[in-house]
Amino acid sequence: MKVAFFTETFLPKTDGIVTTLCQTIRHLHRRGHEVLIVAPEGDVVEFEGCRIVAVPGWRFPFYPELRLAFSRSSVHRILEQFQPDVVHAVEPVCLGIAALYLSGGGEGGKLRAPLVISYHTDLPKYLKYFGMGFIEPIIWPLLRLRHNRATVNLGTSLPVVRELEQNGIARVALWPGGVDSDRFHPHHRSSAMRAHLSAGHPESPLLLYAGRLSAEKSIERLAPILRAIPQARLALVGDGPHRAALLQHFAGLPVSFAGFLHGDALAQAFASCDAFLMPSQTETLGLVVLEAMASGVPVVAARAGGIPDMIEDGISGFLFDTDSQAAAILTRIFNDSTLREAIGRAGRLEALKRSWQSATCTLEEHYRAARTMQHLGAPQTMVPETSRMRFSFRNALGSATILALRKLLP
Repeated sequence: MKVAFFTETFLPKTDGIVTTLCQTIRHLHRRGHEVLIVAPEGDVVEFEGCRIVAVPGWRFPFYPELRLAFSRSSVHRILEQFQPDVVHAVEPVCLGIAALYLSGGGEGGKLRAPLVISYHTDLPKYLKYFGMGFIEPIIWPLLRLRHNRATVNLGTSLPVVRELEQNGIARVALWPGGVDSDRFHPHHRSSAMRAHLSAGHPESPLLLYAGRLSAEKSIERLAPILRAIPQARLALVGDGPHRAALLQHFAGLPVSFAGFLHGDALAQAFASCDAFLMPSQTETLGLVVLEAMASGVPVVAARAGGIPDMIEDGISGFLFDTDSQAAAILTRIFNDSTLREAIGRAGRLEALKRSWQSATCTLEEHYRAARTMQHLGAPQTMVPETSRMRFSFRNALGSATILALRKLLP
């Protein structure tokens, strides 16, 4: 099968979407599929033997790490030569408009190919963190225009699938995330890494957060939790546009900023802490939660977004609603090594069920279903029950709007 990915987010950027794409493309390629990647230009021209079509772009003012780009006629020619069996648009914004133009809809676009769109960012919730909450009422109508052109829409957790369906997105299916349980493993625990993350205090209870340092992650919530456990220390692994604000927010508290870590160093960081904290309430999945669980570390996470889909509260991890609840849970963990070890083991067992190979096999099923639906000539056609899709017939206006956009694109 030939698969063309359109993504606004790819290497060298570091985040959950990039991790998902890299693992997915790697496994698709190993399974004999041919993959083409269309992305804003960066330092990478090829990945795992797959060609990257780099498109010049610009930095998004509100989020400098994100590069945006519009497609060009040369990209369209490359796609016509490639003749993909499926076009997969990952969180389409600007560049992804070309994917909607070239594929999807009743006719399959110019390429006569099915369109799969995956939803990774809870944009309606993000807006308030960037001072744009006032435009939230128009976001879902815009998302419906985008997603209801797709042959198949993919959500990365069951809560996200339900949210998409409740907001009028049709033909939604589950594409669960995965984790490399060999890379993230308890045996990577390192006394040297623990000493580094704790700023030379390895005997103190060590809390870890890993991910982007950005406003929507609600990392400020960790300050009152840390004050409630004065003997603990916190390490923030990652970087991002909110770093300067966080340095000021955590001034005077035992917090170390470790920056981005990769490979063995990141695996050691997970395995060397006593608990992993995820305060974000905007996660559609939260791959770092799975990575912590695979590392045998108890996870204490906000009861929000896609995270409860991964954690059985009190069994394979802990969920909290308030900062005081989180502090109480962490105090229990630090004072009870038997509980800490039991939760860590249960978390790893849960993570072992979620391999990238399994996630890629599920994606292949969705691709095959999309091709069948497109071959039948109408994306609204029902697919087998096993795909867990539910359909609705709506948003003719969305199709008309996209068809109008097609005339404006190069």
